[in-house]
Amino acid sequence: MLSQIQRFGGAMFTPVLLFPFAGMIVGIAIMLQNPMFMGEGLTRPDSHFFQIVKIIEEGGWAVFRNMPLIFAVGLPLGLAKHAHGRACLAVLISFLTWNYFINAMGTVWGDFFSVNFANEPVAGSGLAMIAGIKTLDTSIIGAIFISGIVTALHNRFYEKQLPVFLGIFQGTSFVVIVAFFLMLPCAWLTLLCWPKVQVSIQSLQTFLSGAGALGVWIYTFLERILIPTGLHHFVYGPFVFGPAVVEGGLQPYWVQHLNEFSHSTLPLKELFPTGGFSMHGNAKVFGAPGVALAIYFTAAPQNRAKVAGLLIPATLTAILVGITEPLEFTFLFIAPFLFVIHSLLAATMTAVMYMAGVVGMFGGGMLNEFLPLNWIPMFHNHATEMFIQIGIGLTFTAIWFVVFRALILKFNLKTPGREESEIKLYSKADYQASRGKTTANHPGTISGQAAGFLQALGGAANIESINNCATRLRITLVDIANTQSDDIFKALGAHGVVRRGNAIQVIVGLHVPQVRDQLESLMKTPLPNEPITMTEAVS
Repeated sequence: MLSQIQRFGGAMFTPVLLFPFAGMIVGIAIMLQNPMFMGEGLTRPDSHFFQIVKIIEEGGWAVFRNMPLIFAVGLPLGLAKHAHGRACLAVLISFLTWNYFINAMGTVWGDFFSVNFANEPVAGSGLAMIAGIKTLDTSIIGAIFISGIVTALHNRFYEKQLPVFLGIFQGTSFVVIVAFFLMLPCAWLTLLCWPKVQVSIQSLQTFLSGAGALGVWIYTFLERILIPTGLHHFVYGPFVFGPAVVEGGLQPYWVQHLNEFSHSTLPLKELFPTGGFSMHGNAKVFGAPGVALAIYFTAAPQNRAKVAGLLIPATLTAILVGITEPLEFTFLFIAPFLFVIHSLLAATMTAVMYMAGVVGMFGGGMLNEFLPLNWIPMFHNHATEMFIQIGIGLTFTAIWFVVFRALILKFNLKTPGREESEIKLYSKADYQASRGKTTANHPGTISGQAAGFLQALGGAANIESINNCATRLRITLVDIANTQSDDIFKALGAHGVVRRGNAIQVIVGLHVPQVRDQLESLMKTPLPNEPITMTEAVS
């Protein structure tokens, strides 16, 4: 059951990857329309510069204005067992059908469902426009629900053989036919139940908004502590992209009001009181350096150069783009209790920042959120909050360093480079060298690494399902006893391995989507040459 939930959480990350770039485009475009930065001449509505920037901004809004549709189509990429593109097509058609049914039922039987489809789909109306259809505003929740149902139908019926005279209805057509009839009761139940859910969501919004620093602390702690399980997507998703605290999600709300907030001289906490629930990225920017420094200074002097070689890129990845798993899993595998301490420090720092008046869209790293969506556009009127944030953040960087260094020394933890302990991660040169030994057929390539992983996993016949999140392959196996040791995976370039029952997670890095694609391709097409043994591959 847990592996299925993890698989679903990992699938949610596929559409989420689209949002940082879209946010940067909109944020930069809004900043370029601000007279405080560009001057009055360039920001006049009749200025060609202003008009071009406005066109670019509209392109950036495509993602935020169609979030339910993107989540609906994006989830099958992670959940479908085969024919992912056809699964996406089936979900798209079924999702639109579901919304058309809601529109028709709501228009005809609106009184029965206590829904007035004559209202305009504005904020607070409970209605929304999705692909030109006036429907209930189910946000990404409805999209995830329908996508999950239709993808399950795809996995079950896509390969079902029909009688010859019905052959035209096989495959995707059959999935869509089954889904069509299932969307009727789904639409009816949605109209019956969703208005009551909206009332509950409004109550949750009121509760969380009034929870103050304690609510922010609990949210941030859960978001960090659940990372090893992969369930953290279910924590931040409803807040950042769903209606947990504001209608439409925190990130779209912040981007939509970015220009207004940047011009206002009121405190940001007053303008965006729920902004404490989108600051978990501070742990990535300020926590990662403290952890890295602690690992470096507790390493044996003769090993520090090599330790620095693996820590610097991992730390920069965390700071710049907000991907922390390579660094966090370095100490998670060695001493899990350090991850609890890490989560406690992250929650405490964020709560302190919130109490000091710091809010904003700080879920990612410096390049994708801190600078374009916060510090640059807000500096003119909100520089004080930024300096407070940096001051608190650097203070906690020092606390991270002191606490982690003390715990490593006190318990003699075998972090990378400690005395005779093995350095678990590799420098760039080591990584390239290991990938060069991946297979005899494709040395030094992503396909070569994928081929090596496939052999280490026991071959295609031993793989039941495969998925990925930001940096990890998530694989359900037929028999985990058929897999190779963790050292083999690490020699192939993996940063680490997590095993639970017949499920295995291989920490690959930011190129994990490409590795997964290659793996799936190799599973369908046997290698032309007989594979070498794993001992030969990594020796």
